[in-house]
Amino acid sequence: QVQLVESGGGLVQPGESLRLSCVAFGIIFRIKNMSWHRQAPGKQRESVALITSGGGTNYADSVKGRFTISRDNANNTVYLQMDSLKPEDTAVYYCHIVTSRFPVGENNYWGQGTQVTVSS
Repeated sequence: QVQLVESGGGLVQPGESLRLSCVAFGIIFRIKNMSWHRQAPGKQRESVALITSGGGTNYADSVKGRFTISRDNANNTVYLQMDSLKPEDTAVYYCHIVTSRFPVGENNYWGQGTQVTVSS
């Protein structure tokens, strides 16, 4: 089994920063895309940021210029650096990865979620 372990969530005040980490454990042939998603109370889950195996990135409009996604391929880790946090960023954040199977096919996995609360 592949397990995604997330960490870094917590309670911060508006304007502060936080960095989330997600480490993939298990037998993995190759990790394709890695991404972060969030779900706020009473809201649907939304995509926040994505990074491809080649380093290309995509961000939701609401976080552009404030959030940065990055990956450490040697350690099967994806990060989400969150700066200038706002109360509307409050949500449970989930890590998601897509892996390639040998010789063909894909699998995908979700982390357990980590709570981020931005409040004064």
